[in-house]
Amino acid sequence: MSQSLNIQEIAIAITAKQHNPTILTPDFLKYSGIVPSDWELAKPPILTDSAAQVVFQNSISITAQVNRIIFTELIATKESTEVEIPALAAKYLETLAQVDYQEVSINFRGHVFFEQPNNTARNYIFGTLLNPGPWHEFGIAPVQAAMRFNYTLEGAQMSLDINEGGLQLPDQTVRPIVLFTATFNHAIVQEEQSQRLAIISEIISNWRTDIEAYKELVNTKFLNSPYQLNLVPNESVIPTATTF
Repeated sequence: MSQSLNIQEIAIAITAKQHNPTILTPDFLKYSGIVPSDWELAKPPILTDSAAQVVFQNSISITAQVNRIIFTELIATKESTEVEIPALAAKYLETLAQVDYQEVSINFRGHVFFEQPNNTARNYIFGTLLNPGPWHEFGIAPVQAAMRFNYTLEGAQMSLDINEGGLQLPDQTVRPIVLFTATFNHAIVQEEQSQRLAIISEIISNWRTDIEAYKELVNTKFLNSPYQLNLVPNESVIPTATTF
């Protein structure tokens, strides 16, 4: 049976030297035009000397630390043209161009539902993925794995973490799932700050290249193979907890 990955979340993490997290406030984000002025908060913002977080009702959050900024968005029900944080991250970089940005990673979280009988989610991990299969062949270098598969792609290092889990549905039932979490690390070798900024902005604008590689790897190498187990039809359910 053929099955596709349910992608739930995207996060863009940008590392920086001596970034001041106290600047991250709802007023700053709105007055600078990073987010629209009519966005409403989902909860009170967090603001300390070492970290800050602003979470909006549209399931977009921005977290700042002294060494990185993370933009997160739930995208389970969105088309790629509706995803907003790449533009938000680009505007943030443009507004705070004086910050010494170092590198960027683009992260995705998705899952596949499994039937409850015979604990097939666990069987998929322990009975399938630990055997040779097409998931060993991807990218331009041999894969390295310890239930994390590390792939070398053109312009990025990709890691794919695979875990067994359960997802609580609105009716309070829990469905067994296998989580596929991908991280694309884009190292920036350019020493000049303005050029690094331009390169990071370009990587963010090309985020669809990463999500397509993520989908290709999981859907064609892990799910669409002779080792396929009994999966249930696609569903789009937002996870109860999402953290990168």
